[in-house]
Amino acid sequence: MKLKLLLSLLLLYLSNSVFAQRIFYKDFKSVELDATRTLKIFIPASYEKQENRLYPLAILFDGDYLFDVYTANARLFAQRDKAPEQIVVGIMQNRNKERYNDCGYDKVNGLPTEESDRFYRFVRMELINYFESNYRLSPFRTLVGATLTANFINYFAVENQVVFDAFININPYYNNDMAVFLQNKLSQIEEQKMYYYLSSGNYNSKPKHKRIQEVAHLLKTLDNPNIVYKFDDFKNSTKISSIGQSIPQALAHIFDIYSAISQEEFSLNIQHLSPPDAIAYLENKYVEIEYLFGTNMKIRERDIYAIEPIIIDREEGDYLVSFGEMIHKLYPETPISDYYIGLFYEKRGRYKQALKNYKNGYAKMDQNREDAEAYYQNIERVLNRQDEIIQEKENDKELRQAEKELIKIEREEEKAQIKLEKEEKKRQKEELGVAKRLQWEKEKEKRKLMSEAEKKKEDEIKQQKKLQWEKEKKSKKSEKEKREKAEEEMRKRFRNN
Repeated sequence: MKLKLLLSLLLLYLSNSVFAQRIFYKDFKSVELDATRTLKIFIPASYEKQENRLYPLAILFDGDYLFDVYTANARLFAQRDKAPEQIVVGIMQNRNKERYNDCGYDKVNGLPTEESDRFYRFVRMELINYFESNYRLSPFRTLVGATLTANFINYFAVENQVVFDAFININPYYNNDMAVFLQNKLSQIEEQKMYYYLSSGNYNSKPKHKRIQEVAHLLKTLDNPNIVYKFDDFKNSTKISSIGQSIPQALAHIFDIYSAISQEEFSLNIQHLSPPDAIAYLENKYVEIEYLFGTNMKIRERDIYAIEPIIIDREEGDYLVSFGEMIHKLYPETPISDYYIGLFYEKRGRYKQALKNYKNGYAKMDQNREDAEAYYQNIERVLNRQDEIIQEKENDKELRQAEKELIKIEREEEKAQIKLEKEEKKRQKEELGVAKRLQWEKEKEKRKLMSEAEKKKEDEIKQQKKLQWEKEKKSKKSEKEKREKAEEEMRKRFRNN
């Protein structure tokens, strides 16, 4: 069902008259081939309108068969925003069976023949230089081939300086040595990514199908992250229908980075990131898109919404403002940036700033838009929250007043209690003072009585000491008189003798 729908869309593009006007043929005189080759060229309609834009280049071998299918798919992918618009160049190789000389190889060593080596130089030097000199090209180049020509495009993949970024191999008739060439070269690629698409199916002969599967296994086991590889092994298909199947599969694979973020990309590369890393991933994705494909594309709103949950829910929404400011530079006319900045302030309870940003965003919207009413709910939510805060403040004011009255009553009770305690202490003190005074007077009287007794006793002792002294004085006087009398008697005797 999907294949039928895709084919119907392709037929619609092929029948479009505008589509035909963008295609022209050019006879290219080649010095290397010493012949004139016919090119079928598609230039996107935007090329003349967007003078600063660059375009990837796709070169198709077997342009007689591949050009219309590839170009229709390229336009469809570009319109669906799944790939950048491309300048497509088909080399006509089947008018006189040129493909066999152009893309032949030496069956002994697997290298190009003398004739195919001239065709190699024609593409590598003349064709690329011509389009680089005359058209605005981005750095990204794709090379496409089928069966024999698919084998030949691999010589451009294994050269010393690879000038193509993507290779679409549809049912390649690999020579016996190509697997070795690819293994030796692709395992060593370091400075650039190579997108390699390969298809086959059971409609190919068993030896060819087996060889393709061997190369597919080789690519799968290469330990080189710079080789972005995909293999489609179609069942119940044909060699012709596989062309229509391979090209959209290849474009989806090659230009996956160009597409909006898918669920698979989000799961593998983004969902584990922190907010600043998720923002950096998104910015780097579009820097790489611009560099590779030359499209000065703004970050898609869809990709903004893809990483939105990370910015909002992680690290408390700290990066909502920087996220909003980045988006404002891209989409100043939309309310997206105002919403994220408003949400930042709302999360922090700064409702005045939140309301201001939400209102700014709402003012940018057409009131008839379906999502205008949904967006206005942000304003209503903040207004309601502000009313709740006012009511909470009023309730808090009443509660604080009641608490204040209760505190006042408690303080009055405390004061009364303190007063009673003071009076009780005063009474106790007074009672204690009376008791102490009585005790003091009692002790004073006691001391007085003791003092009078002690004084009387002291007077008696003094009187006794006085009497004793007088007695001793009289005794001394009497002894003196006796001594004087004795001395007088002795003198008298002395004189008498």
